[in-house]
Amino acid sequence: MATTDIHPELRKAARFAPRRLITPLTLPVIRRLTVFQRARTDDVDILTLESGIGIRLYRPAGTETTAPALLWIHGGGYVIGTAAQDDLLCRRFVKELGITVAAVDYRLAPEHPYPVPLEDCYTALQWLARLPGVDADRIAIGGASAGGGLCAALALLARDRDGVKPVFQVLVYPMIDDRSVGTHLYNPGHRLWDATSNKFGWKAYLGGADPAVAAPARRTDLAGLPPAWLGVGTLDLFHDEDLEYAERLKAAGVPCQVHVVPGAFHGFDGIVAKADISTAFFYSQCDSLRESFGG
Repeated sequence: MATTDIHPELRKAARFAPRRLITPLTLPVIRRLTVFQRARTDDVDILTLESGIGIRLYRPAGTETTAPALLWIHGGGYVIGTAAQDDLLCRRFVKELGITVAAVDYRLAPEHPYPVPLEDCYTALQWLARLPGVDADRIAIGGASAGGGLCAALALLARDRDGVKPVFQVLVYPMIDDRSVGTHLYNPGHRLWDATSNKFGWKAYLGGADPAVAAPARRTDLAGLPPAWLGVGTLDLFHDEDLEYAERLKAAGVPCQVHVVPGAFHGFDGIVAKADISTAFFYSQCDSLRESFGG
């Protein structure tokens, strides 16, 4: 399969998916549209922490003992998105693994640049560890796109601070490098997120912060991080930077399972969730999480 070939299961969706979703002009419009986003509330607890951070909490039915948990961080280029957008995914994790899942509504850039979104995620992690019924020694963290970037940054932050130490990190096509590295930055197979959107998202998130600190891929010391699962498609803008990060994790002694999907563009598993490649992508995450929890 050539580097520009879209996977057969994704070709129909690719015809309608935009190559660029976020720009300074479209940002206000997309944010307004998310206000009308509908999500089920019958089996989820919608909470607000003392800090003002929102949490959507999903629990397995009939669990009487302590169980592992996953802190999930939504994507959106650091500038859009809500925890509710991943309702279906979080429910699937609960059903498949029998764990508690907490999805965090962190504050968004550019109004709240680094380190605010990251600190929001850290606060949610500490809260989750104190939640009755959660095994504080078996908490994983995960996220997609910008959520994957925040997950990688959270793993680094938790390593460097006293407190909860996640046992695993799930990095779903994570947005981790503000330099937009790679050899196919303008690949015609890209969808949803391109190099122009990436520059805008990073500029909004970084504000005046030092990229060497704020961007996980720029961090030089990756030793001591929790084991990881990293997945990305070959037509994802983040493909090269993600695989490079995975290799650096391994070089630092951090186990990292890599799942590459040929012909898959950014966010493919959310757009065509029932495709075989999307299902395999999800269950690969589940298998790694289950192993990390000792199940």
